[in-house]
Amino acid sequence: MEQKEFEKDKVFRFDNEVEYSHGAIVSKNVLKRDTGNISLFAFDRGEGLSEHTAPFDALVQVVDGKAEITVGDKKHLLEKGDSIIMPANIPHALRAVEKYKMVLTMIKEPK
Repeated sequence: MEQKEFEKDKVFRFDNEVEYSHGAIVSKNVLKRDTGNISLFAFDRGEGLSEHTAPFDALVQVVDGKAEITVGDKKHLLEKGDSIIMPANIPHALRAVEKYKMVLTMIKEPK
């Protein structure tokens, strides 16, 4: 049975917890709650997420490689160690300039 979240009370490194897959995007849930999610992604070079919006802020932390992240009309080049907050309701897109891994943290507003 596949584990849906990371094991608790265990030391880990994000860059070791998900593998690249040729021509694909791979994701794993770190934590998934009604109040928000933390997910880990690995993007092969050239892969990405097309422009979309989300109803809540999202934090991207690049843990390996290089990505172009567009927020509104502004393009940002992020490398290992860089982070950016994508604001709620603003169009954003992600593209792997080279293969990269990222942690995505989304905090939901209470209804």
